[in-house]
Amino acid sequence: MKKSKTNPSAVEINKFYKNMTKDGVKLSFVANREYTLAKDKYTATTHDDYLALSLAVRDRIVERWILTQQRYHNENAKRVYYFSLEFLIGRLLGTNTLNLGLFDETKQAMEDMGLDLEELRECESDAGLGNGGLGRLAACFLDSMATMGIPAHGYGIRYEYGIFNQKIVNGCQVEYPDEWLRLGNPWEFPRPEYTVKVRFNGRVNMTRDEKGRLKAQWIDTDDVLAMPYDIPIVGYRNNVVNTLRLWSARSSEDFDLSYFNDGDYERAVYDKVLTENITKVLYPNDNVSQGRELRLKQEYLFTAASLADIMRRFKMENSDLSKFPDKAAIQLNDTHPAISIPELMRKLIDEEGLEWDEAWDITVRVFGYTNHTIMPEALECWPVSLLEKLLPRHLQIIYEINMRFLEEVAIKFPGDNDRLRRMSLIEEGENKKVRMGNLCVVGSHSVNGVSELHSELLKTRLFRDFYEFSPEKFNNKTNGICQRRWLQKANPRESDLITGAIGDGWVTDLYQLKKLAPYKDDASFRQKWQRAKLENKINLAEYISKTTGVRINTDSLFDVQIKRLHEYKRQLLLGFYVISQYLKIKSDPKSAALPRTFIFSGKAAPGYAMAKLIIKFINSLAVVINKDRSIGDKMKVVFLENYRVSLAEKIFPASDLSEQISTAGTEASGTGCMKFMVNGALTIGTHDGANIEIAEEVGEENIFLFGLRANQIQQIRSAGYDPRDYIRRSPLLDEVFELIRSNFFSQTEFGLFDPIVNNLMNTDYFLICADFDDYCRRQDTVSKAYLDKTSWTKKSIINVSKSGKFSSDRAIGQYAKEIWNVPVSSKQPRA
Repeated sequence: MKKSKTNPSAVEINKFYKNMTKDGVKLSFVANREYTLAKDKYTATTHDDYLALSLAVRDRIVERWILTQQRYHNENAKRVYYFSLEFLIGRLLGTNTLNLGLFDETKQAMEDMGLDLEELRECESDAGLGNGGLGRLAACFLDSMATMGIPAHGYGIRYEYGIFNQKIVNGCQVEYPDEWLRLGNPWEFPRPEYTVKVRFNGRVNMTRDEKGRLKAQWIDTDDVLAMPYDIPIVGYRNNVVNTLRLWSARSSEDFDLSYFNDGDYERAVYDKVLTENITKVLYPNDNVSQGRELRLKQEYLFTAASLADIMRRFKMENSDLSKFPDKAAIQLNDTHPAISIPELMRKLIDEEGLEWDEAWDITVRVFGYTNHTIMPEALECWPVSLLEKLLPRHLQIIYEINMRFLEEVAIKFPGDNDRLRRMSLIEEGENKKVRMGNLCVVGSHSVNGVSELHSELLKTRLFRDFYEFSPEKFNNKTNGICQRRWLQKANPRESDLITGAIGDGWVTDLYQLKKLAPYKDDASFRQKWQRAKLENKINLAEYISKTTGVRINTDSLFDVQIKRLHEYKRQLLLGFYVISQYLKIKSDPKSAALPRTFIFSGKAAPGYAMAKLIIKFINSLAVVINKDRSIGDKMKVVFLENYRVSLAEKIFPASDLSEQISTAGTEASGTGCMKFMVNGALTIGTHDGANIEIAEEVGEENIFLFGLRANQIQQIRSAGYDPRDYIRRSPLLDEVFELIRSNFFSQTEFGLFDPIVNNLMNTDYFLICADFDDYCRRQDTVSKAYLDKTSWTKKSIINVSKSGKFSSDRAIGQYAKEIWNVPVSSKQPRA
């Protein structure tokens, strides 16, 4: 057949889709603006220009994406599947241009066209598909897997509304919907051809086959369609593009025609609306039964659809199911995807006809489980009655898993009925529950914590019985962060300074930052380091002034605590320290040798009343202190609303002091501490999570540790902790309480903060009173250290030079070698 003259030549296609030059980007930008968006330079809005540029960048991703997936298919490679209910991926335009090696060309192209790349990047919505560290870790891990050439897929949910937008109104958090998809998402590709049917409710019919074997049929179900949307995950300058597949719920029928014909139009679409609510909102409030049911539906929908997708892909290239663990490694990011264990068993037994023992062997070999908490109350437990209603076949399988497992435990520990009770997957009582954490441990071949302390506490406290039963399962994988996002992209001033000194090898091997250490003794380099930090602080100060109206002193120490609001993270401890310093300055204005700016940011769960009261408390401190003319620039307090990835990228580079002050033994790892560290901030922190490992890397002279340790806290609680004993022994702490009780910070709302005072004076579960004096003493050390600019700058450089361990590339390398058994790129980070 003769070729049409209108068919584009390879050269013409190359101009649009492959050309990695400035002119290529410009050509593609104009083409997308005109032919995809139907706009020109006169009618295009700034958001249109952002979309056109994103599509131009996306064009250069697609070919690499297709070639990567073809290679995985042709090699029949073992693939890693990362199951997470959260992926806090943030904005992608900057990340994708950097990883493609196209950032400078893109910036120049936009400048040539009279456009500002930074202004266009600000048009992008943060994809807030997560609540905090769990989702951000998952996003960093996807970046690392692509950069290290690991065949990997992320699986999660395409929430129509991500984590809520936070407004501070009269000092209080008010939640607004996050309509991140309102103007479209240029990075996603709908894949309706891979839609999966997911079943709920119904009943189980037990029959026998022709060989007399018992067979289960799950019938009379309510069906939901899970439709996938794919987002490409670009590796750093290696032509590898992996996939994040997010599921969206769709009704199996658009509307009921019988109701429609009868004129009941609202009822006609009722089932459709109810079905599609499943993936409407990130993490529904589970304080009520409807919320709990919806959350379980979310968890099952995405795991069932993902497993069906994985099995489909496996069968394209393989026929022997016994080889499934050789071709698939599934990592469960916390307990949320736990239901995937009985779901895989159901598929292998009921749909594929395998016997129990073979199916169980495959299941355990496929799954790995990452735990992210040591607090038992944080592990999900689902009511048996709810599972019986929503997933009746899965409940049967869980009971069978439990029975067989407890038989093994009883053989190893005969007569130990208490142990059997503790290790059971079922929590007995008036309202029976399924312990999903226990299910994850039993159904996985690997169980890892996310810091050395956390992993040890899993073995000695939370899962002690399981560790004694099968110690070979347990291991540690300390969390990490993606330096390409959190240093190269977020902090170009420091990034360029580092690269100018030691080269750019650190971008894919963070251990190379060790080469930076000798520069601490270079006076010229220290001066450049200080200048970069100051310019970052000036940028943040301008943002703070614009968004809050508060003008801050950029020569002050930026003392920062930015993280999810929770009592165990102890924002109140820093708040109490702020009050103590306010009292000192009021008593003796000359005592403030070092000006400080205290910067808070973070969201509280909508149903968490105490956390929301703490936000009000911090904002009330800010109002009083910032308006006190006698304080002036000596102290400022700001709470930045709507904490998100793009805001974090402004704060980390400008920070001087990182507040990592959770109660020892409560923070599994924490990754914020690592982001501060790689951006040159020093840490004040407890002996908790990754703080301990940071101290091991930098030396205790370059970090400010304080407070009780996890074992001491356990002893104090066991002996009967009374916070009033500590208040009586601390005149300063007592004065802080007196000022709060006098309604000094709530003069128009008497008694507003009584719940905080009463909680701390009578219970203080997280030991703020016990740690307060030591914390204040350590803060005095911080002030003295900061006044010596040369010494502080040296400590800052040392912290950055020792941050190599805390790369997500290192973490993923360990997962790949020790859990997933997959090869990694030759550029794997090395210690």
